[in-house]
Amino acid sequence: MNALFDLPEPRRVLLGEYPLWDEALALVNRDLAVTLPDQGPLQLQGIPPYNEGEAENVYIALANGEWHGNVLEPDSADNPVLALMAIADAAQETVTECLWQAWPLCDEHNLGMHPRAADGQPSWWCAGGNRRGPAHIRAAVGGLDSPVSPRRPHCTRRRES
Repeated sequence: MNALFDLPEPRRVLLGEYPLWDEALALVNRDLAVTLPDQGPLQLQGIPPYNEGEAENVYIALANGEWHGNVLEPDSADNPVLALMAIADAAQETVTECLWQAWPLCDEHNLGMHPRAADGQPSWWCAGGNRRGPAHIRAAVGGLDSPVSPRRPHCTRRRES
């Protein structure tokens, strides 16, 4: 047990300690590299428990170790979809709060996007709205370098002559 106000030192989590979170973070880092190329990759940061027998708290941190937001839920480390949703959400919180800017942005609407499951696939969702266009899924998490056109159900494809 630590003395009162003796906070444990954070540590960089080593690759392989949380394999599904590592895989998820690699996908989110692809999106970060495409959208904010001057930022270094995000990392998993662990803070030892305050009391013995408790689980380590794991966060998403910027390359410099700065972080903001909630701890990753341990249950998400055992399910690929939950892991990717948790990592995307925590990464967005850290980037947005530490850099004071919305991230990632929708190219079409210039609005911040949020992780949302679409057909079981964690994706970046844009609210669109009003005169800016309808809400839509922009891309799968990890796929922001691959633009996805919004679905427009009433538009037909032009035939080439």
